[in-house]
Amino acid sequence: MTRDKANPPAEAKPKLLSGGNPQIPKADGDAPVQAYIAAMPEWKQDVGRRLDALIERTVPNVRKAVRWNSPFYGIEGEGWFLTFHCFTKYIKVAFLNGASLEPLPPIASKDPNTRYLHIHQDEQIEEEQVAEWIRQASNLPGERMF
Repeated sequence: MTRDKANPPAEAKPKLLSGGNPQIPKADGDAPVQAYIAAMPEWKQDVGRRLDALIERTVPNVRKAVRWNSPFYGIEGEGWFLTFHCFTKYIKVAFLNGASLEPLPPIASKDPNTRYLHIHQDEQIEEEQVAEWIRQASNLPGERMF
C-alpha cells in the first residue's frame, strides 16, 4: 500500500479514558501538555487552558510533561510540584507536596504529602489563592519522577 504524501492521514483524536481523561503518550515539553488540554472534554478544556496559563504566569521557568495520562509541572532538577486529571464531574488538581502549603488545599489524599483541589463545572476558580499555592509548591522540593 502506498501512502499519499500530499494528503497525509488526519491525526487521530486521543482516546478518552474512564471519566473523560485524555490518553496522551508520555512525553516532555509543552506540546504534549497542549495536546492533553486540547483533548479535554467539554468545559474541562477551558479550565485546563486557564490552569496551564496560570501556572506559566506564576512559574515562568516551569517544566512540563505528560506522565500517566496527566500533565505534570515541575522545576528542572527539583521534581514535579503539580498535576491535574479529568474525572467525570470535576478536574482534580494535585499539589504533590500540598501538605506543606498554607492554607492547605481543601482535599486530603491517601498520600500524607499530597493535597487536592477539585474544580467542578461552573465553579469559580479563586485564581489568587491557586496562584499562591502554585508559587509555594514550586519552591518546595518536588516529586522525583523525571
